[in-house]
Amino acid sequence: MKKCLFILNPRSGKGQVKPYLADIIDTMVKGGYETTVYTTQCGGDAIQKARNAVEQYDRIICSGGDGTLDEVVTGVMQADKKVPIGYIPAGSTNDFGNSLGIDKDVLRAADIAVNGKKFPCDIGSFNNDYFVYVAAFGLFTEVSYSTSQEMKNMLGHAAYILEGIKQLQNIPSYRMQVEHDGNVVYDEFIFGMITNSKSVGGFRGIISGDVGLNDGVFEVTLIKNPRNPIEFNEIIGYLTGVVKDTMMVYSFQTSEMKMTCNEEVPWTLDGEFGGNHQTVRVVNEQHALEIMVEP
Repeated sequence: MKKCLFILNPRSGKGQVKPYLADIIDTMVKGGYETTVYTTQCGGDAIQKARNAVEQYDRIICSGGDGTLDEVVTGVMQADKKVPIGYIPAGSTNDFGNSLGIDKDVLRAADIAVNGKKFPCDIGSFNNDYFVYVAAFGLFTEVSYSTSQEMKNMLGHAAYILEGIKQLQNIPSYRMQVEHDGNVVYDEFIFGMITNSKSVGGFRGIISGDVGLNDGVFEVTLIKNPRNPIEFNEIIGYLTGVVKDTMMVYSFQTSEMKMTCNEEVPWTLDGEFGGNHQTVRVVNEQHALEIMVEP
């Protein structure tokens, strides 16, 4: 009999998975898996658990928000052997689950995690770390990891918006050199994101290009520091979809890039704090992992 490790973050969402635990495990057993359940105890817990599990299990299925998925992916990427990953979304926004088309219904998502098809997914390497769908800095990026789990559970997506409004009073900017595909950009930015997702923070339409989750390239968006109200309004128009093209935003696709700043910049990886960095090198690891999706 095949073996499956089910990693559950019991604090994600509103505990929506708990009432279905017996049915979820039954789905795994009926799918031919002897199943072990592990509930995460603290941040970063799932990284070590997933890393140590790849030699013992044929599949790892996780349930929680995108941060939980990020930890499991990071753990598997750090291991020598790769096993397919199933994902049962149960967070506040579930950007990557939405991009993969994974059903929001818990039991349907569990069935996909067990009986779906394997999708060869790109993973981002970020210096010595990994991310599944977004690496970002600047305006609003602190929101995802500074918003309390209780507020996320109570208000859902609105919690991010409320926390983000607080940051509008003090917008930091970073003078950076950006290198990609033989090009060099030197400018001052208030926000930047490197994505492999069709939405970030629950918002669609702000990511450039045709998004393919296994095409070997990232979508990159860099927003310049506005010098006056007109430029600020132009940026708002771009983010809301009213303005389609603006000199205030750099957008491009690339498989590899390097960003350098004369000060340490706080980054977020998949909604979790990714450390402070002066230099980052980001590489698209094409088809690095298999994630279960709708057959």
